[in-house]
Amino acid sequence: MFRAARIPARYVDCSLDNFTRIPNSSQDQAFLYACRLVLDYPAVDRGLLFMGPAGVGKTHLAVSIMKGLLSKGFAAVFYEFGSLLKQIQDSYNPVSQTSELRVLAPVYEADVLVLDELGATVPTDWVRDTMYQIINKRYNDKKLTIFTTNYLDESRTPPVTQEWEGSRTFSKKANPDRIREMTTLEDRIGSRLRSRLYEMCHEIRIEGQDYRKFGKRQA
Repeated sequence: MFRAARIPARYVDCSLDNFTRIPNSSQDQAFLYACRLVLDYPAVDRGLLFMGPAGVGKTHLAVSIMKGLLSKGFAAVFYEFGSLLKQIQDSYNPVSQTSELRVLAPVYEADVLVLDELGATVPTDWVRDTMYQIINKRYNDKKLTIFTTNYLDESRTPPVTQEWEGSRTFSKKANPDRIREMTTLEDRIGSRLRSRLYEMCHEIRIEGQDYRKFGKRQA
């Protein structure tokens, strides 16, 4: 079951025991939700939606929940959403000798599914339709799903920087590429699917520093 769970090598050692948290922080609250889900499952009616910037521990917690439930004998599987979409696209190639149903079977059938990086893929019509098909199937079957996403329900406004030119101060315009990134979760996944998630999951906002940057500064 652990081999079938598809846990990435980078996260294979993640657990609730080694999750770093600050008392009374949003990370601490997220940790408590994760512990409670592992303890109570299968007597739970909703999964979790971990929302927040990169490097605050969303994937660590999601994988830790998976491992806790695997140890209790429940089937769980991990997918990074962009990679899952690529596998589905590849199934349309006759040379690949796979089918869409074969790719999606473990996604549909697992007791617990972790979908990492929800909304990270450019939201074309095909992406949104495929996303809806997958998540709506689990919604209708009342299957537990855990999501992570860098997107929130409100836009993050890019900061306006002040620059000097001689004796004048002016505001530097935001980079257009950055503005495109600062969209809401609903913008990325569509209103129908966002509506499903309200009922499927408890929303857990996690704030904090990117531990990857912090670790480099400490090195």
